[in-house]
Amino acid sequence: MAEFKTRLLLSTDTVGCVDVVCPGRWREASAEECATRTHLVFPYRGIYVHRVGLADRVAEANQVVFINEGEPYRVSHPIDGGDATVSIGVDAATLLELTPADYRHRRGRPSFNRSGLRIDTQSQALAAELRHRLTRGTIDHLAAETLTLELVRHTLGSKASHTARHCNGRPKKIADRAKLILLSDLGRRWTLNDVAADIGISPVYLTDVFRRVEGLPLYRYHLRLRLARALSVLADYDSLTRLALDLGFNSHSHFSAVFKQTYKQTPSEFQRAIRRPA
Repeated sequence: MAEFKTRLLLSTDTVGCVDVVCPGRWREASAEECATRTHLVFPYRGIYVHRVGLADRVAEANQVVFINEGEPYRVSHPIDGGDATVSIGVDAATLLELTPADYRHRRGRPSFNRSGLRIDTQSQALAAELRHRLTRGTIDHLAAETLTLELVRHTLGSKASHTARHCNGRPKKIADRAKLILLSDLGRRWTLNDVAADIGISPVYLTDVFRRVEGLPLYRYHLRLRLARALSVLADYDSLTRLALDLGFNSHSHFSAVFKQTYKQTPSEFQRAIRRPA
């Protein structure tokens, strides 16, 4: 089996994201491998060949490769230099919900009826943004899950939840319920599955409905709530790192960056301003 290095970037009940780097020293096809979960693989450096049965697919940055659950495959590296990919796994129910009928396995399994697709520049940019932000720790779980689903949705050409029409819940009530859940613990690192399960709907449908009702993604709404809380309590905190962690940010630098982007000043600048004598 080929040697490779993996780095787990994200793991929630809904999605997982792994950065995989392979030195690419093996020109011959590897031994057969078999995944226990369907993955969408986005190559971002180098090239390799993905083989299922006798069919080959050249994996490079203009393609997404599908590794189907329970389907044996082999990998070979026709040129030197190695390769790197972002591999995304999606919860089975969510994947079925996002996959257009034309791409689904005929037996209704959470897998695809083809080995991959050509992708456009927007998918490339979304995959790169997701990888860079996760690697640098400048995105929290709720935002990362939303960006991952957006990437999968755009790549597959899925415009909306395929089960949305079967849900009888009123959109505004669903959005309001999501707000109440987020506000119940602003410092908690919520996941889409946490919120969706409490409401009794799927994560995909939750993201669809919330964006339609509020005009912005759920994660961005949550971010605004946390920043508004920061404004209200900044005068009472001596440690901005503690405030950042209390509000669920990954770090002080992450908190400071989004605060400045939103309010055009850093938290420390705002704090000095409100503490300054008249």
